[in-house]
Amino acid sequence: MWNWRLTPAISATSWMVQASDPDILSDFILPSNLNGVNGSFFTFTGMRGIFNQPPPTFKVTKASLAEFPALNGQSVSLAVLQYPAGGVNPPHTHPRAAELLFVVEGSLEVGFVDTTNKLYTQTLQLGDIFVFPKGLVHYQYNANATEPTTAISAFGSASAGTASLPTTLFATGIEDDILAKSFKTDVATIQKLKAGLAPPKA
Repeated sequence: MWNWRLTPAISATSWMVQASDPDILSDFILPSNLNGVNGSFFTFTGMRGIFNQPPPTFKVTKASLAEFPALNGQSVSLAVLQYPAGGVNPPHTHPRAAELLFVVEGSLEVGFVDTTNKLYTQTLQLGDIFVFPKGLVHYQYNANATEPTTAISAFGSASAGTASLPTTLFATGIEDDILAKSFKTDVATIQKLKAGLAPPKA
């Protein structure tokens, strides 16, 4: 279950619903199929080896509740983001958590858009930290044409969730006519966008 609350938005008559991890009444939560654990339960080894070879395309390696059950009830998770030269993490949102991004290799162009449609951008260097507020659309881009970038992101939820705008809009079956009207374009343009996001044929 999630904790839900209503908060005032831009005007007195507008409200936003926000979700967060529930508080727990114990030190930690064990999966129902486990009676006892040792230190291994609290250890995640899924990051081993990911730094050995830079990936050819943008890659995210997560340590969230889905991958690391010990995070259940702890309201925290982590991801390693690896960007090849020119790599981009497309505009997306995390509906259940803010994101704290730490650049550990290279440099990174970042930005987010607030609820008044104002864009905030910054160029991050090695060692810089940037916060993306909860639920807002944001992106990252490695503008370096020759060198990779690596960042580590921490989240205030064990399951922050990710909604990638390109995929959400153009790869989930929303009708072409609706998208064409929404973007004030034609169906042919929408179909080209959808084709570009289609998975490669086996």
